[in-house]
Amino acid sequence: MNLRRTFAIARKEILHIVRDKRSLMAAIMQPLLVLLLFGYALSLDVDRVPTVVYDAAHSAESTALTLQFRGSRYFQIIEEANNYAAIERAIDQRRALVGVVIPVDFAEKVARGEQAKVQILVDGSDSNTAAIALGYAQGLVQLYAAQRMGNTQALPVDVRTRVWYNTDLVSRHFIVPGLIGVITMIIAALLTSLCIAREWENGTMEQLLSTPVRPSELAMGKLAAYFLLGLVDMAIALYVGIYVFDVPLKGSLALLVFSSGVFLFGGMAWGIFISASHRSQLTAYQMGTFTSFLPAFLLSGFVYSIQNMPVVIQAIALFVPARYFINIAKGIFLKGLGIEMLWFDLLLLIVYGLSMFYFATRKLRQKVA
Repeated sequence: MNLRRTFAIARKEILHIVRDKRSLMAAIMQPLLVLLLFGYALSLDVDRVPTVVYDAAHSAESTALTLQFRGSRYFQIIEEANNYAAIERAIDQRRALVGVVIPVDFAEKVARGEQAKVQILVDGSDSNTAAIALGYAQGLVQLYAAQRMGNTQALPVDVRTRVWYNTDLVSRHFIVPGLIGVITMIIAALLTSLCIAREWENGTMEQLLSTPVRPSELAMGKLAAYFLLGLVDMAIALYVGIYVFDVPLKGSLALLVFSSGVFLFGGMAWGIFISASHRSQLTAYQMGTFTSFLPAFLLSGFVYSIQNMPVVIQAIALFVPARYFINIAKGIFLKGLGIEMLWFDLLLLIVYGLSMFYFATRKLRQKVA
């Protein structure tokens, strides 16, 4: 590989990027907008659940239970109903997700020490949120019952929970590191998926083929130019994640940047492979989007747990490189893990990057031939 020819291709591509102001701004602003949009809009936290309470007992005991819900950050009482119809109407109008019904004989049974029943009505159309809200409601009722019993009945088992790493269970701390990986994969593939196809459509590929430039030099030169732009996008994403969303970075920043660079190189090599396989920019763009966004978003463990997927889908997810980078990013951000724990994922990304560059060069060689 001749470095002088490689540098010439990289310089040509950089000049093209700089002169195309709209594409340059889109390449820089797109990851920023996606990160801000998903970072603020996508949340897995279940709190301040809109709740309607129907207190048929109207007693001190039922009022204490209502105050238990009102004082919890997980529930927000929007209405105190007088009948079941009001609860049904609030849920049908999507104003409420949970309904709490305290029966007429609640105070009497509590006073006699009998089992007093409380009905929890949950809108199950959003099954995940409903299940979490139901668990919170049951926990509050059990806490109320334990407080009423005092210390007269000692429980045989004392459960004490301790959360490691993301101690406050803030979903944004879980989402943003994965979102950086998804954005990196999308930007890397889309930036380079058009560069070779554009040469064919503009009729300039024949001019390049008439020069002594080799396919490997052509691929490396174009990749180097877009790699610099990708580093700018990566720096913006890391800055927003750390300083805007306040995601704690407990591990090594150097290891995170190096891993990001390796992942970025592999994603861009894949984009060049796609671009070399299609002479139409539209087809290359569609293939780049299809092979980068969907796998990175759905099969990387970004939001959906891979362990809960069918076995066949889990096998397919093994070949999604974003999965391994997201493991590294979350390990560095949230757990403070080092190379001794993340070396295997990093090794797979290195193998992925080198393999994609080899296949991209080979495809270019076939096109030239």
